[in-house]
Amino acid sequence: MITCFDIGGTTIKGATALTPDQLTPLGRVPTPRDDFPAFVAAISGLITAGGAPAGAPVAISVTGVVDPANGHVTCANIPCIDGRELASELKALLDRPVFVANDADCFVLAEATAGAGREHRVVFGAIMGTGVGGGIVVDKRLHPGAAGLGGEWGHGTIVATKVSVPPFDLPHFPCGCGLSGCLDTVGGARGLERLHRHLHGADLASTAVVSAWLAGEAAAGQTIDLFIELVAQPLALVVNIVGPDIIAVGGGLGNSHELIARLDAAVRPRILRKLDRPLVVPAQLTADAGLIGAAALGLAGATA
Repeated sequence: MITCFDIGGTTIKGATALTPDQLTPLGRVPTPRDDFPAFVAAISGLITAGGAPAGAPVAISVTGVVDPANGHVTCANIPCIDGRELASELKALLDRPVFVANDADCFVLAEATAGAGREHRVVFGAIMGTGVGGGIVVDKRLHPGAAGLGGEWGHGTIVATKVSVPPFDLPHFPCGCGLSGCLDTVGGARGLERLHRHLHGADLASTAVVSAWLAGEAAAGQTIDLFIELVAQPLALVVNIVGPDIIAVGGGLGNSHELIARLDAAVRPRILRKLDRPLVVPAQLTADAGLIGAAALGLAGATA
């Protein structure tokens, strides 16, 4: 049995699992953001409530970056774990094996194990939520990359500044990572809103832009055209470099199947491999992806 957790800045969700897609929920508790002993107590309480036997592993999906070399966690949303070697500290305090990965990696591991990528060998998970993130799984094993930054296609100065739809010069917007011109600035929900504001001078929520596009409104259609061109080019590059069999798209924008189908239609002509089937598809797992991914992480680690 694995006790798995999906830990964000607001809530800790827990479950027990015998397989990644057979979860028994343990409920949720508030995340103690500034008190590490309270953070450990919250996890310990859910482990006890789940009835895990002594020594049974714990697996955690957590917001932030996890360095696989030393377990060091960078997590601004939960200050009490920021800078800690979280897995080793929890292992000592809980007296059981502990596996920790970031939430984007757990998302793609869930999709590769029990979602859109379950029948595929190489799966890329593209998160298009507030911003842009991602992860890579090969043969059902997570590839976290150096410093835990594998699959982070949202960063780097890669956004085109001259685009064809409409013919247009686009500035490089500053990114929270310290660079400018990152896909993260235009490729997620806030990025879609930024593009609409830049094109039309109007503030509109990303969901409203998508709805207006589906309704045939010209201004929203122009924004979506630009969005697709900006996102399809770097995603096609990801395909040529990583070679995924499937790309599962999560995050809020991934909920629009029409938008993801449009993105797929733009990516496939831009890649070397020619496919007559969808490559970029909506993720199949939503609310429980963190728990499922954590369970897969822990079960793989326990049997390694």
